[in-house]
Amino acid sequence: MNPTDQTSFSVPRLDDYVLQVREWLAAHLDRRVGPREAHADIGFYTPEVMATARRLQRSVFEAGYAGITWPRQFGGQGLPKEYEWAFNQEAADYLMPDFGLLAETTFETCVPTMLQHAEPAFLEWFVPQVLRGEALVCQFFSEPSAGSDLAAARTRATNDGDEWVIAGQKTWSSYAQLADWGMCLARTDFDVPKHQGLTWFAVPCNAPGLTVRPIRQITGATEFCEEFFDDVVVPDAYRISDLNDGWAVAQTMLVLERGAGGSRSGAPLGPPGPLAPDLVEVARLARRLNDPVARQKIAQAHTNDFVERALKSRVGELDRLGLLNAGVAAYVKLFAGTYNPVRARLAIEIGGAAAMAWQPDDVDGAAVSQAYLDGRRLSIAGGTNEVQRNAISERALGMPREKSADTKVPFSQALRNAANWGSQ
Repeated sequence: MNPTDQTSFSVPRLDDYVLQVREWLAAHLDRRVGPREAHADIGFYTPEVMATARRLQRSVFEAGYAGITWPRQFGGQGLPKEYEWAFNQEAADYLMPDFGLLAETTFETCVPTMLQHAEPAFLEWFVPQVLRGEALVCQFFSEPSAGSDLAAARTRATNDGDEWVIAGQKTWSSYAQLADWGMCLARTDFDVPKHQGLTWFAVPCNAPGLTVRPIRQITGATEFCEEFFDDVVVPDAYRISDLNDGWAVAQTMLVLERGAGGSRSGAPLGPPGPLAPDLVEVARLARRLNDPVARQKIAQAHTNDFVERALKSRVGELDRLGLLNAGVAAYVKLFAGTYNPVRARLAIEIGGAAAMAWQPDDVDGAAVSQAYLDGRRLSIAGGTNEVQRNAISERALGMPREKSADTKVPFSQALRNAANWGSQ
């Protein structure tokens, strides 16, 4: 199957497709040893590791298994979502391309958003690069003064003929130091209310004037970065949204970033599966497998894990039915933001002192402690729990919006009002 074939085609029977997938995986990929793990620390993704992952992604693309649901005119396969679910299920036992969190920002958030809003000429040029593993995309969204309030972005894009000059700062961009491109939100009009003057751009991470600086976290990792835009020039062809229509794009992005509507959403729920394997291993190392208190905590985590999967499946089904918006998607994000700290603490409570100390040569020994230190990240990243609750109350439950002093006035006036608050 030629991934770039533009001619009409017939959708293969799902059973035949699965057999083809199995044959290709067995012939071309190495089987995974042990259970599938979460993304490794960013230090794992050396240039050699990334180069290997890019080559593997190219192989998947050339075989016709990249962008399975993405439009064929942009290099995808144009198949129904059931085919993507089937491929992911078969591929779970194999070593697939691993780009860490860049896989999520690229394939689950940024490029799917572009597919809905960018110009066809841009997509025809850009998306095949993504599918071949040549263009990995990070998020240039949040700013020091505009985190959960994304519409308050101050990074400025000034038009200069067929180009735009971008100046400002972004922060909390996951894996930006490894990315090739960033999807950047910039303000193109300060004289309209803040939701009306925003535009999105694709920005090369090696563009002159762009500085990417890693931020060291409490765990010692440098997963996040801050970026400084010192008059970064990009052509108008890299503009993703219509001029000043960036908030409509942001609504699509927020649904995807909150864990709904992506390639894994809406997949059949299936059985609960084995008892939380990671916590069972912690209990084994702490010699508490037969401890009723530890067993109860494992059961609690197992139950909540299944509830989370059920919630994602239900929200994904709403997406399939065309009933999904950023408010409904917020349920998924809020669950993760509230439950992740609970689960991380359960591991500490089960492991006790054994989970808090490890030998220097034990590469996995710090996993429980680091998960605990990092447990509250999703209660902030991608919008705080409070923002998710607001989205649910207003967009899903129809409750009245909170009063705001800066949504109906020009953004420049809102900034002046904010600067004068202290003197009033």
